[in-house]
Amino acid sequence: MSAMTADPARATDDRPRTAEVLTRAQSRFPVLQIAITAAAFLIGALTLDGFASGNSVKSLLILASLVGLAGIGQTLAILIGGVDLSVANFLVVGAVFVTQLTQIYGISFASALLLLIPFTAILGGFVGWVCHRYNVEPLVVTLAMGTFALGLMQIQTEGMIAGGAPQWLMALTSLRSTTFGLPFPPVVAIWAVVTIALAVFIHRTSVGRRMLAAGANGRAAGLSLIKVRRMWIVVFALSAAFAGLAGVVLAAFSGTVNTSIGGPYLFQSLAAVIIGGTVFGGPGDYTRTVIGALMLTVITTVLIGHGLATSDQQILYGAVILVAMALYGRGRKLSDRI
Repeated sequence: MSAMTADPARATDDRPRTAEVLTRAQSRFPVLQIAITAAAFLIGALTLDGFASGNSVKSLLILASLVGLAGIGQTLAILIGGVDLSVANFLVVGAVFVTQLTQIYGISFASALLLLIPFTAILGGFVGWVCHRYNVEPLVVTLAMGTFALGLMQIQTEGMIAGGAPQWLMALTSLRSTTFGLPFPPVVAIWAVVTIALAVFIHRTSVGRRMLAAGANGRAAGLSLIKVRRMWIVVFALSAAFAGLAGVVLAAFSGTVNTSIGGPYLFQSLAAVIIGGTVFGGPGDYTRTVIGALMLTVITTVLIGHGLATSDQQILYGAVILVAMALYGRGRKLSDRI
């Protein structure tokens, strides 16, 4: 046989080796998600007028930041081995605190924030305690707690959840706003800072590492003297508090507040978490949720530009969440796949 003749066995061996290398690279860094996001942006730039303009890019970042901030609680809950369906209603709670309750009780914005954080954290922490103490599915408990929290807001506002955000708050998400002279709105800078802080918290602090251990294998974590119940309480407290704070930003973006303001973000934020990690695999990390939010925003915007209806968007989000719930119901913790 000639020396130039290819060895079929060697070629066959190279293919699995290449696939293994790509799989390892994907598990360390969301290469595929970034590539899809870049491809979708390129398609939008080539097919939609003004898609790649400065204002359009800023709009994409603002929309993605809202989804990403709403997805903080979702990410933490999934990392511990649960799912948080109270996010939408806690978004409403946060928005009501800084719009209506400040007027009803005559308190300042800072005072409203100081009340909002412990209020949401206590309710969320109680969810974590109930779920772990009684081995109840977080799907049910978080949904109930979200309804309870929204009911409390309706009592405080006498059933009239409808208000407007002040102009200075709306500047957080305005296209015309700048951040220390830089040409992007403050909400984008806030999102970037939060992303870095969460990356440090999850991977560089003892609490974050214990949280990951408890989510990966609660029984083994308990044998390692990790207080798993405490981790559940902390995670769901943080989830609710972050959702409440995201509601403040959402009020700034929408300008008005109503009971349905947080509804779309429940599905979008959960879809961003799943797209960022579960579908393609990888370790637990909020950075993947950030990339998922960017990917979802770019793809959705391009599809809307080409005539995608609101009903079609709901079908898209619903399909993604059905996949997530199927995996969750089969006992495969989502935290093992994010």
